[in-house]
Amino acid sequence: MKKVLIISPYFVPSNAADMQRVRMSLPFYQDFDWSAEIVCVGEQYTDAVFDYLLNDSVPAHIKIHRVSALPKKLTYKFGLGSIALRSLWFYKSYVNRLLRKEKFDLIFFSTTQFPVCALGPYWKKKFGIPYIIDMQDPWFTNYYEDKPKYKRPKKYWFSYRLDKYLEPVAMKDVDGIMSVSDAYIDDLIKRYPHLAKLPTATITFGGFRQDLEIAANHKNELKLAYDNSPAFKHIVYVGRGGFDMQKAVMQLLKGFKIGLKKDFENFQKLRFHFIGTSYAPLGSGEKTLYSVAEKLGVGDYVTEQTDRISFYESIFNLQSADALFIPGHEKPAYTASKIYPYIMTEKPILAIFNLESSAAQSLIDCRAGYVADILNYKTAMETIYIFLKGVADHTLAKPETDWTEFEQYRARATTKRQCDLFDLSIENHQTKHLLSQI
Repeated sequence: MKKVLIISPYFVPSNAADMQRVRMSLPFYQDFDWSAEIVCVGEQYTDAVFDYLLNDSVPAHIKIHRVSALPKKLTYKFGLGSIALRSLWFYKSYVNRLLRKEKFDLIFFSTTQFPVCALGPYWKKKFGIPYIIDMQDPWFTNYYEDKPKYKRPKKYWFSYRLDKYLEPVAMKDVDGIMSVSDAYIDDLIKRYPHLAKLPTATITFGGFRQDLEIAANHKNELKLAYDNSPAFKHIVYVGRGGFDMQKAVMQLLKGFKIGLKKDFENFQKLRFHFIGTSYAPLGSGEKTLYSVAEKLGVGDYVTEQTDRISFYESIFNLQSADALFIPGHEKPAYTASKIYPYIMTEKPILAIFNLESSAAQSLIDCRAGYVADILNYKTAMETIYIFLKGVADHTLAKPETDWTEFEQYRARATTKRQCDLFDLSIENHQTKHLLSQI
């Protein structure tokens, strides 16, 4: 059986989104002739929201290595809070010792803490081990260059320059690219044409049935982030907010305002809840979605909690809702990994996306929800109004999801596609090595 060493700075019990692909794949790697070990940062060095129930989803045989990091209290004084930068030296030292003792066939970076990926070419040169990078988000991007300063992430000046330097270092000798979006791979190939010759694969996060079972089994221990009074119909979104989500929320609430004018008696029963919308420290997040409601004069019908909640509380909040909402982005590259647990709750779903995005196509292909076209205001309003009216007056039918179509999105199926990429990347690496010897 082949062995993969997975680099994921955040891991259970952290609730970070970027470790979920690996966590959901761990029960299935052995089905495809791979065994996996994880190297993450010890939880005492992270500032993530923790959910200790996540430990229940990790198979007991999985070996997890935990490295140290510089304390954030110390590095924050110099403007360095990133877990990747704080742990980089410790990763280098620990994995060096590990690779001297054990044989691994592949190193897999699956994280949005991209600076650690710069260690890939170092380990490849030192130990001859190929590596793959998982692009769950863009790494270097100039998306914010033409945006006003208040819309840019904190420390944008520093991160922009660091990413611009480190990304080409990591991409120069990479052996394969995994991504959640075709567009991310296309952008990389434009910057680094040699990547076109390497194995690549677009693989979304999978749907993991066990997560819904864990949430259901512990529902008495989990909390709701909203008042679910039966006097109202509750439409829930759990996930990040931000200025780039405001257009979708604007369309949702404009559709709601149309409903209030046409059928106040029913539409006034609707309540919208946006939960866990900021990555900022607890109590300090900006309500970027509620501000849209205020502008439209419907703030009384909307709540936004910026503080993140635990993973299984997120699922419990979805399971307790009357309907679910997923805001998307104008760009087709955007993909919402959260759509699969949304679908598996079997609740009515409204998504406002670019119809060319993979997330939109998944919902449409599986017949799992209503998808409004964020680029076509007129048709979007029609779809939004029909959905909200159905929730408000109890006429919305339960989704008739095509579960056969959905099979390709389950965690086992997406893990198989990962392992296929692992195999191709190793084969490509070995071929290049043999040719270099001739």
